Amino acid sequence: MKNYVYLFVFLLITACTSVKNDPNKEDWIQLFNGKDLTGWDIKIAGSALNENFNNTFRVKDGVLTASYDQYQKFNGEYGHIFYKDKFSYYKIRVQYRFVGQQTPGGAGWAFRNSGIMLHGQSAASMTKDQSFPTSIEFQLLGGSGEGERPTGNLCTPGTNVVMKDSLFTPHCINSSSKTFNGDQWVEAEAVVLGDSAITHLINGDTVLSYTKPQLDEREATYPEMFTHFGSKMLKEGSISLQGESHPVEFRKVELLNLKGCMDKKAVNYKSYFVESDNSQCKYSK
Repeated sequence: MKNYVYLFVFLLITACTSVKNDPNKEDWIQLFNGKDLTGWDIKIAGSALNENFNNTFRVKDGVLTASYDQYQKFNGEYGHIFYKDKFSYYKIRVQYRFVGQQTPGGAGWAFRNSGIMLHGQSAASMTKDQSFPTSIEFQLLGGSGEGERPTGNLCTPGTNVVMKDSLFTPHCINSSSKTFNGDQWVEAEAVVLGDSAITHLINGDTVLSYTKPQLDEREATYPEMFTHFGSKMLKEGSISLQGESHPVEFRKVELLNLKGCMDKKAVNYKSYFVESDNSQCKYSK
């Protein structure tokens, strides 16, 4: 009987070790824990860092929200909630939806409008009255019920990208996604590969891609941002979610790091890594 017990324990340990060290298993990180705002910093225009003006960002029923029920009128309090760590090569996946009515005073363009800010400056580096972080914006839009209004678009606050081998300098460009009307959940995913390429997906379909994210030299803040990022090219940065006067909910915010140990002898080697950081390698004793 004891031999069977030992065999069972051995097989159990072997199975657990095999799963733990599976190089093909994707280890997604849940940036939002579904309970509170642990790991996030808040920056709202007109307020100091982590001053949550009018309780804009909160968690309700397991959902991270940008809410405006405590506003009588929106007066340009554009807000962003930043994850504590910065990343360079990764996938980020968000499930979002717009709900309710836009806050009085909100701009027409901000109707059912939010975003995932990629390769952004840090929350702490933003000025008190700054409305948007220098970043690459994966724009999230909801339909009005009339006409086409795609989501997964690109906007470039303080930045530029390259599209079709040419520098793209307009502020925004629409994706090829369909319009999502009403309060339905939509899944947005970005594949970010340092300063080489970024791809937008909506519900699993590629809707936009571009290359060489970089600072816009035309901006007055360019010298400061060049110092902040360490180069003109945007190789890494913060990730933040946006509130622009229309209530928006996020029920999942998860990230797959694509940078890590690429030594196949290491126990934490992953086959899907595309950028090496062998300082992270761990080896069995």
